Amino acid sequence: MAARVVNRLIDNLPRQERSRIIARCHSVDLALGAVLCQPGQPFEHVYFPTTGFISQVVKINGHQPLELSLIGNEGMLGATLALGVQAASASAVVQGAGTALRMTAAQLRRELRDAPSLLLMLNRYLYVSIAQLSQSAGCTAFHEVEPRLARWLLMTHDRAHADHFNLTHEFLADMLGVRRSGITIAAGVLQRRKLIRYSRGEIRVLDRKGLEAASCECYGELIDDYTQLFG
Repeated sequence: MAARVVNRLIDNLPRQERSRIIARCHSVDLALGAVLCQPGQPFEHVYFPTTGFISQVVKINGHQPLELSLIGNEGMLGATLALGVQAASASAVVQGAGTALRMTAAQLRRELRDAPSLLLMLNRYLYVSIAQLSQSAGCTAFHEVEPRLARWLLMTHDRAHADHFNLTHEFLADMLGVRRSGITIAAGVLQRRKLIRYSRGEIRVLDRKGLEAASCECYGELIDDYTQLFG
């Protein structure tokens, strides 16, 4: 594969295993809004995002979807196959168009038998994912909308590989599990502080450091969990 691999999980593998995994993958486009898996259905493919990012969401009858996690080039979709779990637990929707390395679920299961470093890496990634899910649950329960919005914008900024991305108030409200009016107020505060510019669904990050200061401590905790295991 001529394209440079920028998925951090694959880059952390030993050279021989990394080359074998790349050879088993195909580079695919991630189209905005594409649904990659549904809860309760077996994984057909796993995805290692490179420039796009994926949102895992849960849907409860009578409520809007709620985001559980964002997956960018720091992770993968389908890691639970390392535990022998064949079915997805949540919906996965492309929230940032881009590219990913894709492998069939069957091929990943074969690689897990032959590549101990891959299995170890995915087990560590699953640990980080559980820790991040716990942190996000606490954040949702105890923190105000404005710092939560700042945290989510930082997470998106990390995965978008650009200072601007398209997000509507309605989408942000769904992802954070709050009313649209709450997002309007919080985004307005961040904009008046000149941390972001928000116009017609496009958000531009103007002051990354200021946005980090406006975020709750959960963003730093999420980064630390990953860095401790993957650098």
